[in-house]
Amino acid sequence: MSSRASQKVAVLLGGPSAEREVSLSSGRECATALRGEGYDVVEVDAGPDLAARLVEISPDVVFNALHGRWGEDGCVQGMLEWLAIPYTHSGVLASALAMDKERSKDAFRAAGLPVCESGLFAKSDVMARHVMAPPYVVKPNNEGSSVGVYLVAEGTNTPPQISDEMPDLLMVEAFAPGRELTTTVVGDRALNVTDILTDGWYDYDAKYVPGGSRHVVPADLPPEITAACLDYACRAHKALGCRGISRTDFRWDEARGLDGLILLETNTQPGMTPTSLTPEQALASGMSFGALCRWMVEDASCQR
Repeated sequence: MSSRASQKVAVLLGGPSAEREVSLSSGRECATALRGEGYDVVEVDAGPDLAARLVEISPDVVFNALHGRWGEDGCVQGMLEWLAIPYTHSGVLASALAMDKERSKDAFRAAGLPVCESGLFAKSDVMARHVMAPPYVVKPNNEGSSVGVYLVAEGTNTPPQISDEMPDLLMVEAFAPGRELTTTVVGDRALNVTDILTDGWYDYDAKYVPGGSRHVVPADLPPEITAACLDYACRAHKALGCRGISRTDFRWDEARGLDGLILLETNTQPGMTPTSLTPEQALASGMSFGALCRWMVEDASCQR
């Protein structure tokens, strides 16, 4: 590989998904860090002309800082494979599989990982009746970052009224009580566990608005729970075929011990904003934000 100063890195950011603003923040932070590491960096707001822009720029590596549909569901990954430009994060299949929450759960179940009962239902059915006994959660099957999540509490008499922006097919899953935990995998190594503390539901604002949540890293947990989170995160990463980095989220019901640890989902494009969990875990493991971004560029390839 050539020296960093002669390497051109195109950072993809923005894009058309519901998570555009988060991607813009992630991408700018990563671009700044990579410039600090000595790379020649071009920021590219991903639009319909993305392929033509990349052909014109002719980067050595694409750093994918997109979030949500098109950016992390295999679409842009397929385009980069077609253009034969090495890129960061997971490849086409793992990206598509992780973005489809119900199919990724099938992969987790096959790998012996603990997940909630769930199913796919028409929006009209979800609004007409309880398709599952409360408490349960309703969410899009293929969006991330708590976009469009409805919590139906125990004892609720009426089904949820879903906004028009939500898709016609929704995932409904049993609510998993307990503490919100998460673990980042870099390469084949799980870094550590973060305990996410919020005053309410861990929704979009809690994730991305400064002060919306508090992160304890490493989490104060019994050793067997920490070990299980690290193990499950690596197994989830492998089950989906992830590459580069991923972050797996859990719920843990302390009263049930190890049986109370439930895997929620794996994110192949974890946020890289100032409030994001993955950079915090990397730093707690001795890896600076710049070093993390550099590792991702050095890890980039095609046929991922």
